[in-house]
Amino acid sequence: MIGARLLSTHWLNICARAGLRRTGESGVVTGRFSVMIDPMLTTLLSALALGFAAQSPTVPPQATQLPPAPAPIAAPPTPVVEVDTRPYVALVTDLGTITVRLEDKRAPITAGNFLRYVDSKRMDGFSFYRSTRSWGPANQLIQAGNRGDGNKNYPPIAHEPTRTTGLTNCKGALVMARLNPGDATTDFFLLLSDIKGFDSDAPGGDGPGFAVFGELVGGADVVEKIFSAPISPTAGEGVLVGQMLDPMVTIKTARRVSAPADAPQGCVVKAP
Repeated sequence: MIGARLLSTHWLNICARAGLRRTGESGVVTGRFSVMIDPMLTTLLSALALGFAAQSPTVPPQATQLPPAPAPIAAPPTPVVEVDTRPYVALVTDLGTITVRLEDKRAPITAGNFLRYVDSKRMDGFSFYRSTRSWGPANQLIQAGNRGDGNKNYPPIAHEPTRTTGLTNCKGALVMARLNPGDATTDFFLLLSDIKGFDSDAPGGDGPGFAVFGELVGGADVVEKIFSAPISPTAGEGVLVGQMLDPMVTIKTARRVSAPADAPQGCVVKAP
């Protein structure tokens, strides 16, 4: 405002020297030089406006902006849920249903052989025919297989030792029966106790061991019933005498099923 007053006073002095006068309260300048002075007035007024603008405080751009948005919070990673793709099979027997899970990735030959009998329905009519109660509590198993028409058998399969598959003969293991490595066809064991001597790397074992390819996940009570079923005192030969079930327990049907919701983690996969 002080600058404006000084500029106004200076302007009036110029007008007085030029023979001009101010008339009325409006302060309008009149006289013979009024036309000539109009451009000067315009220039002075423009300078005055620029001066006022220069005196106006400049607002920094950042003062008119909103604060930056906070960094987004990353969502917690979604846990990866592994889908269990291993096959499950339900064996419906005279004494109830047994459910097994097959380790088809670790023992593909042996598990594939078992599934071949299941899918072709050739396992229907096989029997549980052996219980090793006479071996004592440390070597408990039941054995099943084709006890009828030999034409239902597929060719023997290659042996998969546990040192290769990473599986072990623990309680509940589903194990391929054999006389010699490479002659297995239909017969299998279900273990009711750990039998680590069946592992191929077991001290004192026979070397090749017995091939594990799955394990029991349902129907443990049915397995116990079969193990405790009546035994013939005379049937069988050699070590089988005193172990043959009488009557045998028939597998009525063997079918693939969905994974049970409460399927246990199991024990056949060796800890790393």
